[in-house]
Amino acid sequence: MALQPLRKHIDRYQAALSSHPDKVGEDERAAAEIKFKSVSKAYEILSDDDKRDLYDAQGMSAFETGNRGGMSMDVDLDDILAQMFGMGMNGPGQPGPGPRRPRRGADVEQPYTVTLEELYKGKTTKFASKKNIICSRCKGKGGKEDAKPRQCGSCQGRGMQGGLKTVGPGLVTQETVVCRSCKGTGNVYKEKERCKKCKGERVVEEKKMLEIYIPRGSKEGDRIVLEGEADQIPDQEPGDIVFNLVEAEHSTFRRAGADLSADVHVNLSEALCGFSRILVKHLDGRGIYVKHPQRGGGPLKPGSVIKIAGEGMPHKKSELRGDLYLVVNIDFPDREWLMQDGRMDKLKDLLPKSEDPIQAETVDEVDYEHSNLDDFGSGDQDDQGDQWEDEGDEDSAQPQCAQQ
Repeated sequence: MALQPLRKHIDRYQAALSSHPDKVGEDERAAAEIKFKSVSKAYEILSDDDKRDLYDAQGMSAFETGNRGGMSMDVDLDDILAQMFGMGMNGPGQPGPGPRRPRRGADVEQPYTVTLEELYKGKTTKFASKKNIICSRCKGKGGKEDAKPRQCGSCQGRGMQGGLKTVGPGLVTQETVVCRSCKGTGNVYKEKERCKKCKGERVVEEKKMLEIYIPRGSKEGDRIVLEGEADQIPDQEPGDIVFNLVEAEHSTFRRAGADLSADVHVNLSEALCGFSRILVKHLDGRGIYVKHPQRGGGPLKPGSVIKIAGEGMPHKKSELRGDLYLVVNIDFPDREWLMQDGRMDKLKDLLPKSEDPIQAETVDEVDYEHSNLDDFGSGDQDDQGDQWEDEGDEDSAQPQCAQQ
C-alpha cells in the first residue's frame, strides 16, 4: 500500500480533529479527543519507516510497553484506517478480511507467591495446566476436510464488527471487535460441515504438565517465563505464560537486595560476659554459631549489630552472597529475680557506679509509669492552628492597635 496517499488522508483527518473539539458539544469532546489520539498513534507508525517495517512484521504486539516505540496494544493501524477511510491492508475501497489479526497471541500473566527459603535455595515445581491447542483433525480450519466455508453474514467476511465502548459517564466511542459468529475468520461452516472433534471452534482443550524453575537469589518482581505455553490460536504464534514472583513475608528474616537482617536475643549476662552459641537458624536450616566477644570486642548494647559477611542471599548466576546483619536485643532479668538472695546489692557492688548527678536549683520528685512511644506527640491539644475564639462579650470592643 502506498504510504504517501495515506499520509495525506491522515494529515487531513488530523487537521479536522484538531479543530473538532471546538465545534462539537461538551458531551462529544472526550470521544473526539480519544479518536484524535488514536489517529496520532497510527500516523506515528506510518511516518517512520522502521516502525512501519516493525508493524508489517509483528503487528501491534511489537509496540507493547518495554518494546521499541513505546506504543500500546489498544491501537490497531488497520482498524483505524478501516474506520476512517474504509481502507485495510488491501488498499483503498477494499475491505478485505478486515483489520489484521495480531501475529502473536496475548501473554497470560499471574502472581506466584514464594517463600524466602525458596528464593534462597531455588525451587523447581511442576503443575498441571489446561490450555487450548489447535485441533489436530481439522488443522484449525473448523470444518471437515472437503467442506467449503461461506462468508459470515454477521460481519460480511471482515472478521470484525463495529461496537460502542463506554469511556466515561454518558460517553461512548466506536470500537472494532472480533466477530462472535466467525471468531475473526470471516467464514463460517454449516453445522453438519463442522469438525466433529472441535465442533467448529478450531481449538480443543488439552491438559499439560508444566515445570517452573526459580533460580536461587531470585527476588520479588522477577518474571518466570514459559515461552509459547499460552493458548494456541490459528494463524498466530502462541503467547507466553508469565509468573510474577511475590515474596511472602518471613517471620525471622528481612531482605534488602542481597542482604538479610534478623533480630536476635541475648540475656544480660551474655551481653556483658560473652557467649558461644547458635544465634539464628538460617534459611537452609543451618545454625549460625557465633562466639562473642571476638578480637577484643566489648559488651553488647541494645541495638548493637553483628555483621556476618557472606551469609546473605545468593546472587543469581554467581557464587557471591550478600551479608547477614543480626540486630541485638538484650533481655534483662525481671524484678523477682533481682530481689532473690540479695542479688540487687551484689550487682550494685559489681557494676560501675553512676556518674555525678545533675545539679539543679529546683528539684521535683515525680511519679512515672512504664510505657512506649506509640502515643508520643498525641498530647497536643492545640490542634486548631491559627483559629481562636473570643470568649468575651460579643458586644465588647474590637482589639485596638497599640499606639507607637
